[in-house]
Order: sequence, then C-alpha cells, then structure tokens
Amino acid sequence: MSEAPPEILFLKTMHPLVEAAFEGRFTVHRLAGAADPKALLAEVGPRIRGLCVGGQVDAALMDKVPKLELIANFGVGYDAVDAVEAHRRGIVVTNTPDVLTDEVADLAVGLVLATVRRLPQADRYLREGHWPKAPFPLTASLRGRRVGILGLGRIGRAIAHRLESFGVAIDYHGRSRKADVSYTYYDSLLGMARAVHILIVVAPGGDDTRGLVDASILEALGPEGILINVARGSLVDEAALIAALQAGTILGAGLDVFENEPHVPAELAALDNTVLLPHVGSASEHTRTAMAQLVVDNVLSWFEGRGPLTPVSETPWSPPA
Repeated sequence: MSEAPPEILFLKTMHPLVEAAFEGRFTVHRLAGAADPKALLAEVGPRIRGLCVGGQVDAALMDKVPKLELIANFGVGYDAVDAVEAHRRGIVVTNTPDVLTDEVADLAVGLVLATVRRLPQADRYLREGHWPKAPFPLTASLRGRRVGILGLGRIGRAIAHRLESFGVAIDYHGRSRKADVSYTYYDSLLGMARAVHILIVVAPGGDDTRGLVDASILEALGPEGILINVARGSLVDEAALIAALQAGTILGAGLDVFENEPHVPAELAALDNTVLLPHVGSASEHTRTAMAQLVVDNVLSWFEGRGPLTPVSETPWSPPA
C-alpha cells in the first residue's frame, strides 16, 4: 500500500502557484474560507505536518498540530511566527529572503522621493484644478541630505546602494558594525537620528524592536527630518509619530507599514505631510511569484528529505549524520 501524501494546512489564501504545485503531492486543507475554521482545525490538526502561512503562528496553534514539522512563511519577515518556540518543539521555520530584496528597495527609494518632493500632493494639486491659480509650493530636496538606515541587512544594503547614485551621504545603525561597507556606523539610534535628515526603517519586527522609533528619536530627527518605514509598523510608536507630524517636530513621513494593518489611524490619513501606502513593498506580480516559488521549493525539499532551503536563524538545520 502506498503511503498517504503529507497533509498541509494553509492558514491564509495562498498564491495560485502554490496551489498548483501542491495538487496531487499533498492533501491540502484551507483554514481561510472554511465554514467553521475551529472545527476544521480540530479535525485535521492532529494529522498536519506542514503549515503555509503569512500570519500568526504561536504556541497555542502549535499545540493543535502536534505532528507539525515545517512552517513555510510567505514573506521575508516572520515576526508573527514564534520561531523560538518552534525550535524548542523541533519545528523548522522557513521564509522567503532575497527574492523580494530588489522590489522592496525600489519602493523604499520611491517612497523617499515621493515624501521629500511631495509627489502625491503635487498630483492631487493638479487633479483638483489648483495649478492655473498658482504654482505648486516649493518642496524639500535630497540635495545635501544625510540618510540613516536602521537595519543594514539585505534590503538595507540594496537601499543604500541605490541611494549612492543620488549623491547622498549614508549612515547606518544596527546590532553591529559591518566590516565590508564604508558607510558611517552609529552604535546608537539616537545618535544617528541627530546626524541625519532622513531615517529609513528596514529592521526586523518583533518584541526586541517594538517601538524602537519613539518620541525621542523623532525629536532628534528634527523639523527638517523625514521618516520612511518599509519594515514593520511595530518598530515605530505610531501615536508619537502622529504627534510629531502634527506639531512639526519632523517634516514628513512615508509609510508602507502600520501598527494595526490594514487599519490606519484617521489622524495619520488626514495629515498632508505624509505619503501612505497599503503595504505594497513586495507587491508586484514578478516578486510575489518568486516568493510563492520559494515557499513551494522549501516545502517540496523538506518532504522529499533534502531539508529546508531557507531556514530562519532561530531554527537552523543540518542533515542527519
């Protein structure tokens, strides 16, 4: 008798490529759209060996899937997955690094330009018929500005590389100095915020970085300062940011992420010194397809006995001796 295919659970609607690749290879269960998700999880949970996710996976969920071996995260950020707990239980977590680096870096630079030069505001000004009455007001410029990058990982480096062509000075802050870059390193985020005009947030989310950009950082950034966040909304104290934007403590903000997505505070949306995007950093057909393929490749590699391709640092894996 042939062995039954492994059973996989989708916690959210997955990319069509993932659906097509798993057909016939796995028994797939879908929590999203189920008539009774709790009943479905109770029924199939004891048989589930793999999760495909793009959201929260905590110890309580792991309790319901006792045979779980692999959590394949759709995205490079996996702060919603308790990877430490997964490692304690012998579960491997994978993510999708590299394939979205360029797309997010492109968007970050676009967000810098849009915020500094107030491009969406200029577009609205024209559409609303104001141009015949008066020219659009002069804006800030990239000329003579210093950019500070919070988190010089894969995406941070790609952003820095792109910004070099604009002739801006680049500084960075992170857990440690990078020996292979010439940018100025600050061992203090506060110190870097005092030195730069534009602060780009691209560090990982999670408890260690929650609220890292607070009122003191925004005050240090100053009245000509601009905040750009393409990482996680949790890194920025949103209430402090709103207060700083309203009071003119900083000049403006360009945000692709928020504390309580998809809900954005009305106070933030009402501000004219912001550029707000609905978390679209990696949202291109090309990149989302590449992310989906890496999810597929990780799952297939694992269940074919070759191990994970991109395990996260908390759940390292090496072939059995």
